[in-house]
Amino acid sequence: MSDLFWLTEAQMARLEPFFPKSHGKPRVDDRRVLSGIIFINRNGLRWRDAPSAYGPHKTLYNRWKRWSDKGIFARMMAGLAAEHGEEKTVMIDATYLKAHRTATSLGVKKGGGGRLIGRTKGGMNTKLHAICDSRGRPLNLFVTAGQVSDYIGARALLSSLPDVDWLLGDRGYDADWFREALKDKGIHACIPGRKQRKEPVKYDKRRYKRRNRIEIMFGRLKDWRRVATRYDRCPKVFLSAIALAALVIYWL
Repeated sequence: MSDLFWLTEAQMARLEPFFPKSHGKPRVDDRRVLSGIIFINRNGLRWRDAPSAYGPHKTLYNRWKRWSDKGIFARMMAGLAAEHGEEKTVMIDATYLKAHRTATSLGVKKGGGGRLIGRTKGGMNTKLHAICDSRGRPLNLFVTAGQVSDYIGARALLSSLPDVDWLLGDRGYDADWFREALKDKGIHACIPGRKQRKEPVKYDKRRYKRRNRIEIMFGRLKDWRRVATRYDRCPKVFLSAIALAALVIYWL
């Protein structure tokens, strides 16, 4: 089929350093299996609906689940994103991702860490927090339940900020502790103040307009149907789907 997705040899060469070592019986064709996994995630298909060109659907699912649990896909994205070379500006923002009923059904096991799904005005959601560079390429990703404040995501992503001059963010990140933390890192904050502030905060309005690039990034990630709608109960597997989309769209 001409509309199937296939990784090129050059793309496979960039991914191979992140592959886990094969123990015992050699793995089946990595290019075929990974291309099938990408096709399923991009189009939001059930695993059993995978085209026969990619081989047995159980092989695709087993590889996807095993590598997701090990964090392989997230490491691929982080490893290639580490070569970003950004020195001037990064952006921070968050977006809601709708949780399908298959992700929210059944109770969570006792002692588990939860599914990172929360109820908001728009229903059951997961929130994706992200850092991107000046070209709108994702550098780091973090997921929480939908009702979690943007401050939580900012605190989690703070330590991974690269050595840059500016950080752009919307009013949701207007907090004195966050501004001070950025100042300690030598980063200038371009964040408008909340309306509740007694004293207005000055910021570079012309520079702030460039923040639309992170919104465009979220839009492109949501073009992948398994990202726009969360079908996976396990948050680690869902984060792998987001990382895989970011990897293919921006870093391969």
